[in-house]
Amino acid sequence: MNTSEIKQIIYHNKMTNFQIFAVAVCVLISLIDGFDVLTIAFVGPVISAQWQLSAEQLGILFSAGLAGMVVGALIISPFADKFGRRFIILCCLVILTVGMFSAGFANNHSQLVIARIFTGLGMGAILPGINTVVAEYSSNRYRSLAISIMAAGYTVGALIGGMIAIYVINYFGWQYVFFLGGLFSALLIPVVFYQLPESLDFILTQKSHNRLAKLNQLLTKLGLTHCADFPKLDQAAPKKASNLSLLLSAKMLKATILLCISNFMLMCSFYFLANWTPKILVSLGYSTDLSISGSLIMNIFGIIGGLLLGWLSKKYSVQKVTSLMLIAAFIVVITFGFSNNYLPLLFVLIAFIGFTIFGAMAGLYATAPAIFPPQIRATGTGLVLGLARLGATLGPYVAGLLIAAELPRGHYFFILALPLLVAAACVFIIKPYQQQ
Repeated sequence: MNTSEIKQIIYHNKMTNFQIFAVAVCVLISLIDGFDVLTIAFVGPVISAQWQLSAEQLGILFSAGLAGMVVGALIISPFADKFGRRFIILCCLVILTVGMFSAGFANNHSQLVIARIFTGLGMGAILPGINTVVAEYSSNRYRSLAISIMAAGYTVGALIGGMIAIYVINYFGWQYVFFLGGLFSALLIPVVFYQLPESLDFILTQKSHNRLAKLNQLLTKLGLTHCADFPKLDQAAPKKASNLSLLLSAKMLKATILLCISNFMLMCSFYFLANWTPKILVSLGYSTDLSISGSLIMNIFGIIGGLLLGWLSKKYSVQKVTSLMLIAAFIVVITFGFSNNYLPLLFVLIAFIGFTIFGAMAGLYATAPAIFPPQIRATGTGLVLGLARLGATLGPYVAGLLIAAELPRGHYFFILALPLLVAAACVFIIKPYQQQ
């Protein structure tokens, strides 16, 4: 039995309880990641008032964690192809724990920026790892749905963060929102250590002396028979090519570039909306609790959008559905920018923004595993998400500059909605690896 036969059994058979549990652990990690990433959006208005921060300083604070995510995704996540996805996920959880507690103890703007950059290292590197594990342990029929649920977990984490933030900020202070995030990350460390399986493709391609024992342990959990000898690698698998050379090969270059651009553009708009929405509502005269409620609405409908995309992807092309959601998001974001200051209308538009933009994000997460072959999946996904985080860093900072320049709301919303159209075009024309 060769490696292809093992994977074909997993991809075409009904998912076992072990596979479902592996996906569930990754969803839980995504939930904590969403909580940690968007915590700053919920506490931002309070910190801004307490420390008398300018719009530019607040933009830097919003972008700090995202800047760390760029470094984490580009520098740390590629090590998952060398040391294993599980090992890197554990390292990232440790970073998240230390970073979140450090943010809670910050006494000024500079300290909090540094803490958020450090936290971002873990946030940026953890997503490619769990995205790969979900893709490899899901059957072909349910892969897009499983990845959509994982992406929805990110949104649920942000939703829980907003709900907790309203209570915690009022009764304990903004610092304890960070402390809770650190505690949640710490609790996940033993769960991942004892329960999360290593990537199947990593086990099949590694060179360690005990790889057969690791493979048979995994096959037992999957309900498959043991291998007497380590299975033969696929004949078509590259032998000596480096990960970078494979990513830049003629066969992969166009798809890699299109996927990078689409993720970059989406995240530029997404994190502008995710971080600045509460602050914008406060600037329109609404209370902190109402502004956080607006963010909660965005996340609630984002969960629905992500799950709907996963369901639609079973019947239609995930790329086409994602493109349509991106175009719809562009229209709704512009409408919000030029709308009247009427709270019910604003909340309805925020709901549609969450539905479309979170759904599109889930679609891009589902597209990435199909673009890259197994031996460079973590490296490729890390590159794409790293550059995406660069867009995520740019969006909130540019928004801060435009708001500081007193540009009308409709104008800067239009500027930061344009990347969604570019992303839609890139997603529509990209071809997965299997079709090349």
